[in-house]
Order: sequence, then structure tokens, then C-alpha cells
Amino acid sequence: MRIGINKFIALAFSATLLFGCEATRNANNTQKGAVIGAGSGAVIGGVIGNNVGKGNSALGAIIGGVVGGAAGGYIGNRMDKQAKQIEQEIPGAEVERVGEGINVTFDEASGVYFDTEKYNINAKSQETLNKLAAIFKEYPNTNVLVEGHTDNTGSDSYNLTLSKNRAQAVTNYMVTNGLDKGRFDTKWYGEAQPKYDNTTAEGRSKNRRVELAIVANEELKKEAEEATKEN
Repeated sequence: MRIGINKFIALAFSATLLFGCEATRNANNTQKGAVIGAGSGAVIGGVIGNNVGKGNSALGAIIGGVVGGAAGGYIGNRMDKQAKQIEQEIPGAEVERVGEGINVTFDEASGVYFDTEKYNINAKSQETLNKLAAIFKEYPNTNVLVEGHTDNTGSDSYNLTLSKNRAQAVTNYMVTNGLDKGRFDTKWYGEAQPKYDNTTAEGRSKNRRVELAIVANEELKKEAEEATKEN
């Protein structure tokens, strides 16, 4: 499982400066979430989330929703377990634990993909999404942002519509598998947020992706605050 990316590393580094190198050097994801949250809080988390979201909206949604402090550590522990399970049961998924959430990316090489110019869920994608739905049922106190992305082949308007249809297809499939529709937020960006080089076939393939941001819902946040508040 990938833990963080360049921008998140920069955030962690800032927290290290505030709280001391030793405190964060040996910390796991749960501990890092608590340390960073204690210093930044939800307000700073939201500012960072908005800035990051300009280039990666899934990551921005995760960091922007930070609770912080001991409650953030409690949530981080839950997310550690969920991320590990996703990685174990869906080995093709790219799983990143970021702060108090999880960023999961599926592309053509990793289990959820679409035939050219299509947006129906094919048999291979169904197999992967069935596993993911089962995991989400085990962790009901999380919400999920589903995003659709494309490469830059074709017009902007065509790619935007295609990414919309694909993202909605994933959300609809999860709902038909018994998950609460209210847990899902669905967005689409066409070719506007490439993560890889669109001048190569491999890069274009990876940019044709569905990306998920998994975050704590209000119930889990309240549970975390109650479980960690000082007596």
C-alpha cells in the first residue's frame, strides 16, 4: 500500500517541524493522523484540501475533511484496517492511506475498467466491485467519493460526458449491491486531471481511471470524539 504522495509528504514534513522529528519518524498512519491533526485542525486541513483538490480532488476531499487530534488517530486506525483489507482482497487496486482517509485508484490494469467508448460495468469489473462492496458493508460509517477520469483522446465535452457516465455506472452498481446511496458522492472531470503522461499509450491507459476517496461519515466522527475525549 502506498502511504501518501509528494504533497502529503510536504504536509507531514510541516507537522514534523512543529512537533519534533522523533514524534513522527516512527509513527504509523494512525499516529501520523493524530499528530498532524493536532497541529493543523480542520480549518487548516480544509485550506490544504482545497489547494490539493485543484489538481487531485479525491485527495483534496480526504485532507479537507480532517478531524485531527486523538479523534483523528481513532479514525486513522479504522482506515488502516479498511485499506489493508482492500489491498489484500483487491490486489490490482492502487491504495493510498492519506491522513484520515483512503484514496483508491482503478485503471485498465487494476480491476475496474471500461471497453473503448463504453461505460457499462463488464464482468471483470463486476468481480472487483463485488469485493469492494462487501468491504464497504463491513465499514458502514464511511462515505465514498467516486470520480471518473479519461485520457485526452477526443474532445473535452465528449470526455467529460464519458467520465460522468462511467463514474455514475460505478456508483449505481454499488447501490444495486445493497449500499446506501447517501454514502456516495459522484463527480467527473473528463481529461482535466491527468495523473500520468498522455503522450504515451501507458499513460493514457492509466488516466482512464475511476478514483475513490473514502472518508469518515458524521457518525464515525462523533464516535471518535466520544471515544477519545478526556474525562
